[in-house]
Amino acid sequence: MASDGQKVVLITGCSSGIGLRLAVQLASDPLKRFHVIATMRNLSKKGKLEEAAGATLNKTLHIAQLDVCYDESVTQCLSSIQAGRVDIVVNNAGVGKIGPVESLSIEEMKTIFETNLFGVVRMIKALLPDMKKRQSGHIVVMSSVIGLQGVVFNDVYAASKFAIEGFCESLAVQLLKFNIYVSMIEPGPVNTEFEMKLMEEVSQSEFPGADPVTVQYFKDVYLPASHDIFMTMGQTPDAIAQATMKVISMERPVFRYQTNVLYTPLIAMKYADNTGNLSVRTFYNLLFNHGTMFKISLTLLRIITCNCFRSGEISPN
Repeated sequence: MASDGQKVVLITGCSSGIGLRLAVQLASDPLKRFHVIATMRNLSKKGKLEEAAGATLNKTLHIAQLDVCYDESVTQCLSSIQAGRVDIVVNNAGVGKIGPVESLSIEEMKTIFETNLFGVVRMIKALLPDMKKRQSGHIVVMSSVIGLQGVVFNDVYAASKFAIEGFCESLAVQLLKFNIYVSMIEPGPVNTEFEMKLMEEVSQSEFPGADPVTVQYFKDVYLPASHDIFMTMGQTPDAIAQATMKVISMERPVFRYQTNVLYTPLIAMKYADNTGNLSVRTFYNLLFNHGTMFKISLTLLRIITCNCFRSGEISPN
């Protein structure tokens, strides 16, 4: 139960990774500004969160079941909250998918959109009436730089993030009328157990339906390059949680917050050329024609950053 003056923060996808770390950081706030409702689809996976929560468990942090893919689950969770009030919602639950698009079924693609797009929309629709009535609220969405710049072999995942970016960018305008803010947190690569497991699984997959050349490029070119990118530019879940907490604490929250400054020039390159050729051909050449230059560039970045991004010492500011 939230005390007077505390903001009720509901976070989805808290069984691990960014959601878990954000829930713990907010609940551990020295000023006790937040009452956190950390939700997850499967409560059998709450052990890690309970351990990380420590003394905050059942005080400033409560765990609840919530599956963003089902209306009934959303309704049941929100009805269990005191007065149904949620001041801040962090839409963190998400799923990823990589690989040749020919090997993905339409049903698999729909599953990605059901969580990454419609799951967020479902939460927002459920919370908006009360937020509008109270003329107050903050909707935070865990997006990605892939929602701004497509990445090879991430076609469907990028599409789901592009979709939620467009939805929220449109929604943010009208919600200012009700004093409700929308914020998109846009990390680059994040080193989580989920990401590592996903990479391991796809490296052993056969990808039926895709031609041998495409599968070869995916396994022999993309996966090693992706591994190098994560090793060089990957941030920790704690760093993303800190950035999100910073946005949540703003008096007038920003709409976009990119957590990794190394990605800003790459995003800018896309919008600098209205033909789209600059970014598409640059990424193509780096990946397929100039692999040596690509590796040298990453090595230089690794030396320059000195692991600061993984320790969270470098911020977007």
